Amino acid sequence: MAQPSRRPFGRTPTGEPVELLGLDNGVLRCEILTFGATVRVLEVPGLAGERVDVVLGYDDLESYLRRDGYLGAVVGRCANRIARGRFALNGQEYALAVNNGPNHLHGGRVGFSHRVWRVEELEGDRAVLALFSPDGEEGYPGNLDVRVIYRLDGPSLELKYEARSDQDTPCNLTNHSYFNLSGQSSGPVLDQEIQIFAQGYTPTDETSIPLGNIQLVEGTPMDLRRPIPIGTHIEEDFAQLRQAGGYDHNYAVDGPMGMLRPAAWARSPRTGIVLETQTTLPGVQLYTANGLGERAGKDGSVYGPRHAFCLETQFFPDSPNQPQFPSCVLRAGERYEQVTRYQFSAGTV
Repeated sequence: MAQPSRRPFGRTPTGEPVELLGLDNGVLRCEILTFGATVRVLEVPGLAGERVDVVLGYDDLESYLRRDGYLGAVVGRCANRIARGRFALNGQEYALAVNNGPNHLHGGRVGFSHRVWRVEELEGDRAVLALFSPDGEEGYPGNLDVRVIYRLDGPSLELKYEARSDQDTPCNLTNHSYFNLSGQSSGPVLDQEIQIFAQGYTPTDETSIPLGNIQLVEGTPMDLRRPIPIGTHIEEDFAQLRQAGGYDHNYAVDGPMGMLRPAAWARSPRTGIVLETQTTLPGVQLYTANGLGERAGKDGSVYGPRHAFCLETQFFPDSPNQPQFPSCVLRAGERYEQVTRYQFSAGTV
């Protein structure tokens, strides 16, 4: 196992130093920024044993600061959307930033994705990053201590999220990596196969807020229970796909919440690389990068719409306002602990 690396990656406008951490267990190699606890590089073995970088990212801090999309970042305090930027908890109403149409998205104007995290531990195959979010930050109640543990385990990258608050507060953490299993510079992913282990999904209104029900996928273009190319149904005349410009939907993962279980499977027919995603969380958001505007990426790459897909494991969107959904409220003094695991292999092409 290689020794971990640690080097400067620039400074924020307020002068905070940002570092780039490198992990390598001989199978996978990963680079993580302290800005946003961001996965910048993830190299996995291809068919011939060569390493293929399968996540989108940037070469400089400035791009992470000014570009939209949350490429590779940990988002929070509450991932995904909260309707109208408002929720009630324990009889009190809280107002959050509205930063996505009429709604609150991914923690607000300066969510965890745009904070500099503290390095607590760094080993060849493991990095622990920590963050303190004070009471009232972005409108959320409670002082929240957060840790994200990145661990390389054979062909897997495991993310363990931990948090504790001194007040009841919504807490919903996810990683927003953009995957392209043909390689980060290879263009659209419409030929890559996807499978979601879910009988149902949460349909949304035109602003991507769930309507409040779980709808069965059977008989609709949302049915991804068997592997099919991402592009198979993406352009169909189906209201949910039309209004999102493709897939941008939360699926209710089969099996009991809290158990590490399959959420998704994906494969590139060009490289043979397979990604299996497991999670303890109740949902996974499949996002096909519909809104990813053309931009410069790593190593001279050019990214654009549908050049990647995201598998954001999560509590359901707008769950603080929808009591019928699994609750993302972290009670004071209790421990938030969730795990997501990305496991890679190389099959045939």
